[in-house]
Amino acid sequence: MFRIVFTSFRSLALSFLCLASVPAWAADIVVGQIGPFTGLPSPDASEVNAGAQAFFDQTNKAGGISGNKISFFKLDDQFKGDVFKQQLEVAKQRKPVALISPIGSAAMNLLTKEALLKDANFIVVNAIPGSLAFRSPGDPKLFHIRASDGDQFNRMLNHGRTVGITQIHVLYQDLPIGKGGFEVIKKAAPEFGYKPATGVESKHDDASLAVAAKATLETNAQSVILIGSPKFMADAVKQLRSVGYSRSINALSYLSAPLLTKVAGVDASRGVGIAQTFPNPAGRNLPLHQEFQKTMAEFAPDVKTLSAFHLEGYLSARVLVDAIKRAKGNTSPEALSAALRSAGELDYGGFRVNFAKGNSGSSWVDMSVVDASGKLRY
Repeated sequence: MFRIVFTSFRSLALSFLCLASVPAWAADIVVGQIGPFTGLPSPDASEVNAGAQAFFDQTNKAGGISGNKISFFKLDDQFKGDVFKQQLEVAKQRKPVALISPIGSAAMNLLTKEALLKDANFIVVNAIPGSLAFRSPGDPKLFHIRASDGDQFNRMLNHGRTVGITQIHVLYQDLPIGKGGFEVIKKAAPEFGYKPATGVESKHDDASLAVAAKATLETNAQSVILIGSPKFMADAVKQLRSVGYSRSINALSYLSAPLLTKVAGVDASRGVGIAQTFPNPAGRNLPLHQEFQKTMAEFAPDVKTLSAFHLEGYLSARVLVDAIKRAKGNTSPEALSAALRSAGELDYGGFRVNFAKGNSGSSWVDMSVVDASGKLRY
């Protein structure tokens, strides 16, 4: 009889020990994404989402984080700033620990100018676009993984200088990313040995772009830098080639080769340079390539062509998971922010992120060019 009682007590004690080993915060770790899943610049948001979801699924299959699974939701803002603001309130009700990669100048302008994260109980990991207007001063809860537009412009200017270009022109959209970008280039161009940069602003419609393209041709500039939404830049290439501009054209990383060739055609797209803020998603040289491609093959098998946006979502998810692990169960924005800032350099198989000096973690930029088949060459 005593033995039976002793065994029962021992079973109870073991049960209590097991319960005690489960973290007090044990529950799904909620992460969200607000983006343009319909409307322009789709499919960017969907590709970011697929890359992030693949890594979260991989993490969950391996047991989650301290036994807690990651739950990932998405909300469509239709590429409209006011809708983004509404969806942000919806997201808050779901109590996420973080949001991944909001997309669009209108959304980011509201997020930073109206301090929409001030009372938010989460951080934001990565954002698109990388305009300096959204980083200086930015928001202490917003951590940028992609290099800034300024880093991309510097890379373009440095590349142009090596091939003898001294006169550039900027064709930019009437958005904060465009206006701010032109000011950055005007300031930077002389530092790289260029003549003062000229520019023309355009609305995103065929008539406005046609006028801007003709004005660009008349400058006789050796190279044109395009700044705007992905579709704006693709349409600008089409208009520039149609008026006879045959010289160098460079675009920001938001423009994908498939979109460009679809809008402007392969012939018009050939030779267009596109800045890249992440390594080639189809590359073979870095450990990151193997890790990313293996994850996508297993957890996103329906994705047949990997894009830079897939890789961006994947890396955003990896950085967030690292932050949660380093915070050791404390998923408050203060704890996650401190975890990222104190981590030092995080090496993801050849792509490095470091938030020790601020909320911009990477300045990595490479240049790619569209070849005769319409594909990117790095």
